[in-house]
Parts: sequence; structure tokens; C-alpha cells
Amino acid sequence: MKIEDAKFFETGMRSTPLHKLPRVSEELGIALYIKRDDLTGYGLGGNKLRKLDYLVADAVSKGCTTLLTYGGPQTNHGRLTAAAAARFGLKCVMILNGPAPAVATGNLILDRMMGAEVVFMDDSAFAGTPDYAAKAAALKEKATAAVVARYEAAGEKVYLIPVGGSTEIGAAGYIKCAGEMGGQLKEMGVSPDYIFCAYGSAGTYAGMTVGLKYYGVPGELVGVCVSNKTEADILSGLDYINRTAAAWETGLTFTRADLHIEQGYVGPGYNIPDPDTRAASYFMASREAILLDFCYTGKVFRGLMDMVKKGKIPKGSKVVMLHTGGAPGIFSDTHQAACQAELWGGAEVFTL
Repeated sequence: MKIEDAKFFETGMRSTPLHKLPRVSEELGIALYIKRDDLTGYGLGGNKLRKLDYLVADAVSKGCTTLLTYGGPQTNHGRLTAAAAARFGLKCVMILNGPAPAVATGNLILDRMMGAEVVFMDDSAFAGTPDYAAKAAALKEKATAAVVARYEAAGEKVYLIPVGGSTEIGAAGYIKCAGEMGGQLKEMGVSPDYIFCAYGSAGTYAGMTVGLKYYGVPGELVGVCVSNKTEADILSGLDYINRTAAAWETGLTFTRADLHIEQGYVGPGYNIPDPDTRAASYFMASREAILLDFCYTGKVFRGLMDMVKKGKIPKGSKVVMLHTGGAPGIFSDTHQAACQAELWGGAEVFTL
């Protein structure tokens, strides 16, 4: 099927703004523009709604009544799956990594507000063991089978969505986003040299890779890793990109040389607080009043700034950054504690 013929639901608001960041542009010595996919409208917004446009349409076409997905405790994808389910009258359940926290913060509060069920896979008994991957896979299989059986026994039909909604169907959202962005840039008279986005489960990057070429949008796509990736992981992502291109009959193929993946900005690990990413996020917030989370967009901007500083992005370049949302994660327990230590205390207090 051609991407133009793909069935979709509008789980979020499309045609998100694309605008220049004047103060940051001046300080960095580049022309920096931002595509505001943090403003997709529902469930506090974010990029995953573009994927869910196509995933929810597929689920409904198959008669499914429940969306089941996976992620970390602060999954933005899970939050927006809950939002899409609430809007279209579906049930939502998410199976999350790790033991259940004693206190719900950030996205977990929002998940429950929107009616999602949240269950956990407690891996503490085998964390750090040599066969961790095999045991984690077995635990996921066990949890999935139990949850699906429970919902099916209640008369529901369950639609499984992998981490990040990263399937060929989900990637359609960012093929189309690339076309939308290209139209906006053309209208603005801007021909970018670089386009930056996060590289995590690879769904957004895959869709953008295919879409930018399919719609003839200029600019080199740079994916900034938010978790540690091996070369085998990147090659797996390349295979996913080519499957996506084939699934939507684009006539395109890609090689490893077509991918620009930056791996130096992960910090201590996925969604683990680090001062360099927070500093980049504070820099953006204090100059443009745009909030970048510390798991995804903060790392993207940190990488972008460092590459400008080191001359990898030449001064005067025109750069677009894709803002994929995620701000609720700032209010998770570990990130909030780190911000508290850096930003609070010592305020002047007046009394009568």
C-alpha cells in the first residue's frame, strides 16, 4: 500500500508549528528551527501520537478493543497510548519494566488518570546476571500471556504494540511528518543543512529517514542515541528502515552509509539523570521557554550544541530539531530530585 492510501485516525493534532529559535540561534551561531511535535494536543502531547494514528486505525480495523504496550516506568509512548485509547473508547494496559514504585510520579500519574491499567515485570531477582536477557524475555512472555488471557476472558480482543510503537505501521506517522515538515520549510524559504531527532526504539528515526527522501526534503538527518547501541543494534535499525520503505511501496532502499547516528550523548544510561543533559535543557528553557525532557530531547539538544562547539556542525548552518515531547518525565522521582538539588534552596524570604 502507498503511504498516501494508508488508513489513519487523528489521535493527535497535525501540522504542528515549526519556528525559529532566535536567542539560541544567536548564541550558537547557527539558524536553529524547532518542529513542535510536543504540541500534538492530547495527553500532554508528543511524537508517539503520530505513530498511534496508524496503529489505532489498524487495531480498530481488526476488531480489537484493548491496546497493550510496553516500556519503562516513565514511558511517553505508554502515556500517549493511554490517551489514544481514552479518545477512541478502547481499553489500555501497559506492561512496564522493573518493580512497581512505591510512589507514582510523572507519566505514571497521567497513565492512571486516563484510565490505563499498569502492571510491572519485577526483574530484581535476576538483575545483573549473565543470562539476564533470556530471563527478561521469558518474564515478558509470561506477563504478556497472563494479561492477554485475563482480558480475553472478559471478552476483549487485544492488540499488541511493541516498545515505542516502532513497527512498519507506526513508522508511517513520521514518513508523513517528514512531508509535513518539508512543506513548512518550503513555505518559510528554509533549506536545512541538518535535521536532528532522537534515536531510541528507532521508529521516529526510521519514518523520518524514509520520509525525508521520499518527499525530497533537504538536510542530513542526525539521530542522537538516547540509550547505548551496538553496531548490531544499528544494523537492526537499518533493516527496520528498509522494511518500512518496502511496506509503504516507496521504491527506496538504504545502506549503513545513509545513517548518521551519534552515540556520544547517552550519559550514564537510558533515562538516568545526568548533569550535562540537564544543563542543555536549562539553557533552552532559560532562553526560549521551551521545555526539553532529560531522556530524549535534552540529549538531542545537548548533542547538537556539542557538535556546533566542536565544529562538526559549521557556524551559519541551518538546523532543524524535532521536539518529540516528554516533559512529564521531568517530574519523575529521580529527575525531580536532581533538579531540586540544582535549582532550589537559598531563596530570599520576607516576613512581617
